[in-house]
Amino acid sequence: MITFSFDGKSYTAHEGDTLAAALLRNGVGLVGRSFKYHRPRGIMTAGVEEPNALVTIGEGGRTEPNTRATDVFVYEGLVAKSQNRWPNLSFDVGSVLGLAAPALSAGFYYKTFFGSAKKWMFYEYFIRKAAGLGNAPTQTDPDRFSQRAAFCDLLVIGAGPAGMQAAVEAAEGGKRVILVEQDNILAPSLLRDPQAQDAAWIKATAERIRAAGGRILTRTTASGYWEHDLVTLTQRIAEPGQIPPHNVAQRLWHVRAGHVILATGSIERPMAFAHNDRPGVMLSQAVRTYVQRFGVVPGKRAVIATNNDDAYKTARALKDAGAHIVAIIDARPAPAGAGSGFRVYNNAVPLSTKGARHCLKSVDALVDNKTVSWDADLMAVSGGFTPVVHLHMQAGGTLDWNEHAQAFVPAASRQNVTTIGGAADPQAIFKMVPVSSPKKSFIDFQNDVTLADVDLAWAEGYRSVEHLKRYTTLGMATDQGKLSNMAALGRLAEKQGVAIPEAGLTTFRPPYTPVTMGLIAGAGAKDAGAHIRRLALYDLHAAKNPIWQPLGYWFRPRAYPTGGETLAQAALREAKAVRNNVGMTDVSTLAKFEISGPDAAAFLEIICATTVSKLAVGRGRYTFMLREDGVVFDDGTVWRLDENRYLLTSSTGGADRMATHISYVRQVLCPQMRVSAVNVQEHYAGIAVAGPKAKAVLATLIGEEPPRHMSTVPSAIAGVPVIILAASYSGERAFEIYVDASEAEAVWTACEAQVNEVGGALYGLEAMEFLRIEKGHLVVGGEVDGRMTPHDLALDKMLNKAGGYIGASGLARPAFAETGRRQLVGLEAIEGDIPEGAMLVTQEGVSPHGHVSAAAFRIIEGGSVALGQLTDGFARHGEELIATSPTRGQKARVRVVAPHFYDAAGERYRD
Repeated sequence: MITFSFDGKSYTAHEGDTLAAALLRNGVGLVGRSFKYHRPRGIMTAGVEEPNALVTIGEGGRTEPNTRATDVFVYEGLVAKSQNRWPNLSFDVGSVLGLAAPALSAGFYYKTFFGSAKKWMFYEYFIRKAAGLGNAPTQTDPDRFSQRAAFCDLLVIGAGPAGMQAAVEAAEGGKRVILVEQDNILAPSLLRDPQAQDAAWIKATAERIRAAGGRILTRTTASGYWEHDLVTLTQRIAEPGQIPPHNVAQRLWHVRAGHVILATGSIERPMAFAHNDRPGVMLSQAVRTYVQRFGVVPGKRAVIATNNDDAYKTARALKDAGAHIVAIIDARPAPAGAGSGFRVYNNAVPLSTKGARHCLKSVDALVDNKTVSWDADLMAVSGGFTPVVHLHMQAGGTLDWNEHAQAFVPAASRQNVTTIGGAADPQAIFKMVPVSSPKKSFIDFQNDVTLADVDLAWAEGYRSVEHLKRYTTLGMATDQGKLSNMAALGRLAEKQGVAIPEAGLTTFRPPYTPVTMGLIAGAGAKDAGAHIRRLALYDLHAAKNPIWQPLGYWFRPRAYPTGGETLAQAALREAKAVRNNVGMTDVSTLAKFEISGPDAAAFLEIICATTVSKLAVGRGRYTFMLREDGVVFDDGTVWRLDENRYLLTSSTGGADRMATHISYVRQVLCPQMRVSAVNVQEHYAGIAVAGPKAKAVLATLIGEEPPRHMSTVPSAIAGVPVIILAASYSGERAFEIYVDASEAEAVWTACEAQVNEVGGALYGLEAMEFLRIEKGHLVVGGEVDGRMTPHDLALDKMLNKAGGYIGASGLARPAFAETGRRQLVGLEAIEGDIPEGAMLVTQEGVSPHGHVSAAAFRIIEGGSVALGQLTDGFARHGEELIATSPTRGQKARVRVVAPHFYDAAGERYRD
């Protein structure tokens, strides 16, 4: 047994219970209050379409409001609370608003809250107090939310019988298959209507899918369908409020599929009649689910109202469980229901319910134009079935009207998607029109929208379905109209005297079910990012309490403050150590690729825009890569380690993009080449040693003369094999040491000891930024921003004159030679400090001519310098401009200069 609590009272549940099932098992019928009138509400459904049973789960930072009790599985210690009530659920003062219902009908917001700005400020206070249902947590969420990308030939959404069959056939046919199911078990519909062989079939089919290489994800909802068959999946790794394994509570998948199959089934519709929102009124299939799957009987005396055959299965399930079927109200004429063994009333529709103390007591129906009443504590209703077409429409699909099912069904789609099963072929139903009081006949249960509200909106001219939606708030609750839309369309069509398809249809937008903000934020959420990769030397850095900075998937030391230093003070101290003495930093995150084979040089000359094949063994050079349109998208270095073996480095942030690019060239553009391209970013840890004393430090470490600038040699430090590259990003004599990540600690320790011996220091990303700006080095995302060509960046003299590289033909476009393009410049402050990101203008109030891409303090000389992009910048050296950032209230007078502020001749790094 599992112990949980609801509104402070302890209950027990069975393993596998949803919170809704557990509450029903314990006889809890009242679970919430509606938004507007605070009417008492009970559990209506057994799925994500639930409009009533919204609760707050968890405590502290793990508090999750507005969680459907039907979509959370009970675990030991679960804490749940009801919402939108005061002082308690059974006695809610807000329910007095029900007496004011005539004044709070559709559109009352627009008729009431208008006037002067002063009046609005008065209204706003009360509107904000009344807004929302559950309260958002105020403490920091301790959990993490990860994100993953995946590719497959076939994505099957919905693991019912149809979805599982499609998945197993595709997987055994050699396709890469992903099967997703929002429930925690496969084929949950078979538990609602069980057959003896079902359990064995489910298990065997799942095993076949996995054996064929397929992936199965349960507790995973397809939340959105985007362009080019990209589907986002929300996977619950832990239940709401539960302490998750490894602190990862949920995962957001980005799945690119060759084809998508939607086996999403259908949603049963409620019926519109007076007081149809009373606790004890439930959907028929939901009742059957609680009985058959969870062993919970929601009532002892049941009345069933239907217009189709499916509800008779519920009657049989209830009877077998010991409940008494008082009556079946069937809207269809005889002989519907004949021979069922139950007391069936044909040509009958429900009129109203009565109750006491928030529970159902009796049901009234119109039978052959006569009112009949029955005592009952449970009413199961089935008004037909609405196919789940949300993802189909998000994919750009159209809908057809199925007259027999009185429902919209999937038609053509402009993406690679097919709908199967119940979502494509709903059951036939008998069309019925509500005949009871419209003012108490609810169609949107969460927002308290009634048939009378639809009638009023139509009478006041809101006859477009989109206008109706906004005027009444119908379908705008957290269930997004899953139960209410068809009832509203039917009423609107009835008022207009047209068929439902002519009344129109609202737009289905992502997400299908609510997605937590932390999951969307991913890496943007503090300590909650996806795929956070730790440096091989993380523990050594952490021991020095650095300021960490996220960079791509990584966190790198931004600075190592000492003695109460600020970030700026620490970074300036570290940069001065590099300029005057020696500094050491971790560059492990740089992208690194080993290219080898007889055609390695030719392969690199396609990827790199500079000449590569003429490099001698043991030599390297700076290089950059272009997109096919001729725009620079990354830069780095290329080194010839052996006759047919090269090492290519590029930026940290562009590592994944470069890996994809190299793979594309290898597999698509050059499949005939005899070459191997291996991503070794995480195989090698990297250590940079830079400064006037760097050469002496390295000589001591390796026991021989270090390589000259842009040369590489294999060596050993502390007995560990290393590759040494003589390259500078700082403008000083510098070396990069690459070592197997598993042995990096010994090499770092030896290097740090020698740096400390000569009075040097560690430096982080902030100091590195100061150094590279002074030297005029580029960074991807700043100067290399996806718009600049080699000419714009003054790199055109380095281009391979023989051509043949990716982007060479794109550079010939006339637009790239026209005046008016932005070009890389340096900026010196004349007055004030240059704000990073500032606009460059000739005077206040005019359109900008460019912007500041990076700014820094001069390390030795003082003052402020920057790199920027300026229209026709090469011809404007010496011109004075204003760098202004209005949003921060900062500006500076600057002079346009060459983008090299330190050792323009390059003498220091060659020393």
